[in-house]
Amino acid sequence: MAPALIPFRLRTPLLESGRSHEYLAEADGLTVAIKCYASGGENALHAHPLEDHTFVILQGEATYRNEADEELVLSRHEGVLVPAGALYCFESSGDEPLVMLRVGAASRADSYERISPDGERIEARSAANNYEPPVPIPDAFFD
Repeated sequence: MAPALIPFRLRTPLLESGRSHEYLAEADGLTVAIKCYASGGENALHAHPLEDHTFVILQGEATYRNEADEELVLSRHEGVLVPAGALYCFESSGDEPLVMLRVGAASRADSYERISPDGERIEARSAANNYEPPVPIPDAFFD
């Protein structure tokens, strides 16, 4: 029997502060998530050693930086592929909440971790990763 199709919808609450990360679909070695940032971003330089992933900007603007502090500014309908092991960080740099689609492909289900430039593990929802809990804008959604 063939695997089932896994539908998902690109919808998320817009935020007045903080950030959100909601998995929309998962399969062996692949994840699809929608992310929203009121401001800021994943400002701690980090890498995912065993996961290639891509971001596609759905709304807003994001500024990415690599370990050489080179900048890449992306806006709606633009994206970036981050190969496994590449150090990067990003932040919302536009005038509206940043909404992104994130697709990750890893060789193992336990390989979605993130590490700092010195090799220490960084939890996604931690002060080391500048995490702020999401506060939705009432009745406002990316849809």
